[in-house]
Amino acid sequence: MSDLVIHAEHLSKRYYLGEGGRGLFTYKCLRDTVSDILSAPLRWFRNPRSPIFNQNSDNMIWALKDVSFQLKRGEIVGIIGRNGSGKSTLLKILSRITPPTEGCAKIRGRIGALLEVGTGFHPELTGRENIFLNATILGMKKREIERKFDEIVDFAEIEKFIDTPVKHYSSGMYVRLAFAVAAHLEPEILIVDEVLAVGDANFQKKCLNKMQDAGQKGRTVIFVSHNMPAITRLCERVILLDEGKVIKDGSSHQVVKAYLGSGLGTTAVREWPDLNKAPGNDVVRLCAVRVRLENGQISDAVDIRRPVGIEVEYQVLKAGCAFAPSLHFTNEEGVYVFVAGDCDLFWRKNPRATGRYISVAWIPGNLLSEGSLIVGVAISTGNATVTHVYERDVVAFQVIDRLEGDSARGDYAGPVPGVVRPLLPWTTKFSPDHSELPLELKSN
Repeated sequence: MSDLVIHAEHLSKRYYLGEGGRGLFTYKCLRDTVSDILSAPLRWFRNPRSPIFNQNSDNMIWALKDVSFQLKRGEIVGIIGRNGSGKSTLLKILSRITPPTEGCAKIRGRIGALLEVGTGFHPELTGRENIFLNATILGMKKREIERKFDEIVDFAEIEKFIDTPVKHYSSGMYVRLAFAVAAHLEPEILIVDEVLAVGDANFQKKCLNKMQDAGQKGRTVIFVSHNMPAITRLCERVILLDEGKVIKDGSSHQVVKAYLGSGLGTTAVREWPDLNKAPGNDVVRLCAVRVRLENGQISDAVDIRRPVGIEVEYQVLKAGCAFAPSLHFTNEEGVYVFVAGDCDLFWRKNPRATGRYISVAWIPGNLLSEGSLIVGVAISTGNATVTHVYERDVVAFQVIDRLEGDSARGDYAGPVPGVVRPLLPWTTKFSPDHSELPLELKSN
């Protein structure tokens, strides 16, 4: 198996719930660890149920449990799952940031990892200095770094700020530079977490193309994202995690479809009760997005013949802007189906007062094709030149076709391709073909 680059066997990771006000998980420095070892016997006599000695303690959690898989050279593999499913823990183990509690991961090749904004950067150093620092840590020679330097800076689009300390960078600049370094120094294994969501749409497209190129050049890419269209576009294979375990491992379309249809993925309603944590800025914030049927019910299953409404609830915090909400629809294969903007003449032309707004866009029945539809939401001003909110993959729903003969499929029961399935009006005119009539009728 010379082309095998990662062999993970029964990987498990256990954390103890926070003690002494340290937070949910306990992370300790060397001084704390040495102190705990020296004081452990005394603490055990005082409390024999201490988690250091009691492996079955109630105050521990398994972030990963018995995860096994193999990756070959040149594979681009997506890892998906809801928040808390173990994705980031798995990447940290593969990147050798944290050791597993049980099991092992055999890795062949140099790893370039982009797990969090600013990971591996020294805030006091400039962008230029951090490029050389990161590359040196990855084992690159100075001459090799210099050869790649201009390409890295050009990709990151930070030429004007290359000699500025990175502590002054925005999160987007951080991400652009970090990804450029990780990708252009050509590691055998590239690991990228959801951190790319910080970048703008054009940069995300560049990153996806770069990861695709890496796979074509024989490098292995592990990509974690909640962006299902990006996953299906980039990855041929996807691993689905839930509660620290592998639920499904297979082709991207099959696994993503199972994820969206299982209730583990994006659902028919997404709400942000805490306005301070909601997507947006000091002008407008997104409060909720819901998929509604004609009767007002929230549902993730829609009859192909019936209308479906996408409800967008948002809070205007500063008066004076004419907002234009828009919905972005993609299918489970990552294909853009359509974009729909609010073109109501009154709201489009008039600045809005502060307060809570609910806008609903209704999609007519017999328009969408069957399958999963994933909805993103944007709220813009200035004819969409300024985007205040852009939240990908907020909600999703399944369009279900029927075999009752009154939808666009008629009586045909087989698969029907296409991103839409409109029930079009047909007209038919008939005129008899006289060449086929008997001679005695023609003479008349």
